[in-house]
Amino acid sequence: MILLNNSDLFPHSFFLAGIPGLTAVHIWISLPFCFMFLLAVTGNGVLLFLIRTERCLHQPMFFFLAMLSFVDLVLSLSTLPKMLAIFWFGATAISFHSCLSQMFFIHAFSAMESGVLVAMALDRFVAICNPLRYATILTPIVAAKIGGLVVLRGVVLTISFPSLAHRLPYCGSHTIAYTYCEHMAVVKLACGATAVDNLYAFAVAIFLGVGDVSFIAYTYWQIVKTVTHFPSSEARAKAGSTCTAHVCVILFFYGPGFLSVVIQRFGPPTASAAKVILANLYLLFPPALDPIVYGVKTKQIREQLFKILTPKRIDPT
Repeated sequence: MILLNNSDLFPHSFFLAGIPGLTAVHIWISLPFCFMFLLAVTGNGVLLFLIRTERCLHQPMFFFLAMLSFVDLVLSLSTLPKMLAIFWFGATAISFHSCLSQMFFIHAFSAMESGVLVAMALDRFVAICNPLRYATILTPIVAAKIGGLVVLRGVVLTISFPSLAHRLPYCGSHTIAYTYCEHMAVVKLACGATAVDNLYAFAVAIFLGVGDVSFIAYTYWQIVKTVTHFPSSEARAKAGSTCTAHVCVILFFYGPGFLSVVIQRFGPPTASAAKVILANLYLLFPPALDPIVYGVKTKQIREQLFKILTPKRIDPT
């Protein structure tokens, strides 16, 4: 009988392998990663600054947008610096507890992002389907309660991920074939029973993915039915343009997310380069592209940004 000591069961560190098969070109891969990281930090930082300082943006729609920017910022800061350290310096080691902390931040804030997208869909539904009651339905207090519920739901649903992973013994390989501590990638390294982890992770994915997407799809079905009854094409175009940015953000988030989940659950047991790159895009695309989409498509944000960037003329008289 072989006895395993505590350090065998609970490793001091894990090792993040980066992108399998592409180690030799990690430096080149890091360039678009670094560019998207700078875009994410700069773009979301600017959005948060504008929404915080400009009183005309103190509305429920922009409150939810500020939440989205904050969530995207946290996701970027909790994952991209470590990815770049792996690509640039080969710093693959990550402590066991740091890995579990990163796991929580990734899954909790991804769940929050899904919840924010639901809240934004509700905002557009009320604005287009009940415009006269918008100010009385979505008051600042109601918007704050929705935001609090989004945060609470994200934490409650995902706090068990690191807890469940912590109780497992890890007596085999300690190398995670990813660039970050994804829950199922860590669980696959365990040498104990992982049925509870697999079932709970799948249930959360179904609840968030199917539940949130179904609600968003229902709200947009109602929006489409309402818009088709607008009397003029100009009114229909204006209503549609207010939803364009949100639809783009939904595709950026759920598209790579669903593909990543499907590959994780039903793909080959070993991580291929394509699987890891897709998992990275799930974390890279939304934070980098969301502020650009809203900056281009939202008139109020464009105007406030232009006002700040355009120097005021001084009257010589």
